[in-house]
Amino acid sequence: MKKFGPGLLVAAAFIGPGTITTASVAGANFGFTLLWALLFSVVATILLQTMAARLALVSGQGLAPALRANINQPLLKYLAIFLVISAIGIGSAAYEAGNLSGASLGLQGLFGQHTGSIWTPVIALVSALLLYSGKYKLIERTLILLVGVMSVVFVATMVLAQPSLSDLFAGFKPSLPTNSLTTVLALIGTTIVPYNLFLHSGVIAREDTRQQEVDQAIRVHNWDTGLSVGLGGLITLAIVATASVAFFGQQTGTLNAATMAKQLEPLLGTYAQYFFAIGLFAAGLTSAITAPLAGAYAVCGMLGGKDKVEDTRFKLVAIAILVFGTVVASLGLDPVAVIIFAQASNALLLPIVCIYLLWLLNNKAVMGQYKNGWLVNLLSLPVIITVVGLSAYKLVSLL
Repeated sequence: MKKFGPGLLVAAAFIGPGTITTASVAGANFGFTLLWALLFSVVATILLQTMAARLALVSGQGLAPALRANINQPLLKYLAIFLVISAIGIGSAAYEAGNLSGASLGLQGLFGQHTGSIWTPVIALVSALLLYSGKYKLIERTLILLVGVMSVVFVATMVLAQPSLSDLFAGFKPSLPTNSLTTVLALIGTTIVPYNLFLHSGVIAREDTRQQEVDQAIRVHNWDTGLSVGLGGLITLAIVATASVAFFGQQTGTLNAATMAKQLEPLLGTYAQYFFAIGLFAAGLTSAITAPLAGAYAVCGMLGGKDKVEDTRFKLVAIAILVFGTVVASLGLDPVAVIIFAQASNALLLPIVCIYLLWLLNNKAVMGQYKNGWLVNLLSLPVIITVVGLSAYKLVSLL
């Protein structure tokens, strides 16, 4: 049966306040001209996530335990453990503050700025209860509901904005307007997210797939991943298109997830603020739940613990990530130093993980008859080259 499943967690994870801001800036500054970069990043994400899913189905392991089990050289193994925990564990904690703040801003847009101080701890408490429940199906259904809300809100906002279809489709023709490189890399970087490889494979490794059912399971998860990531791409496209119609060619001042709702009012009317606020809340909450999940899968898997939602250590790692983000968001602390460290770690980790994932998928001892064919390897080359270039650019810019 073709339906949404674990793949929707990937969409829930990468559509957050940061993606809303990046997509808004892309549309406001460059119109539709960067939609080709979004299309590339969606296709690349589908390719990488389907490989991570196949690894989990065939080996019965998520990406983190697979890394730990298959790196035999001790120094390389310890380096991998350090990088994964730095990039995914600490990175998730650093970005969690932004997720909680984004969800809080959405609720302030609905209920008024004077309510601002109460929302971050309330959202954090709801997220903590979900994570500590250990009930995966409850977490998954909550995220599916929130992604559904985002889809309706942002796509409906785009329809109301009435973008030119000819201009929109012209945006899929590759071009690089002046000063657009940073935004292109940001669009790709907010979609191809390394912790989603750990999250997606960790969730799928939970499944007890019998050997004779592997072929069918791979087909089901390929469909689920393509549909889910495609839906996430549609949401991002809707935000780019709305920002393009509303702001391209105009002086809009500072544009981000917090201010865009108010600035849409002249185009879409007084209800625009409330409509966009609902989407921002849903985006912030989905990322606030998935970031601790991803961090826990990565940390527990690399340290050799049980990477299961029901496990006490897993819950404690997830809650620790959530608590860090809550403190930073509630106290208004500036997590810049932590975020820079996390970004640098991510920049180092992403190409390594992608190359290692490709190696695992070509390793007959691990994958057997399900190893990559020549077509998948050929399609992976431009993705790997882009990921390496993106990471190098990020490291240089941070330094």
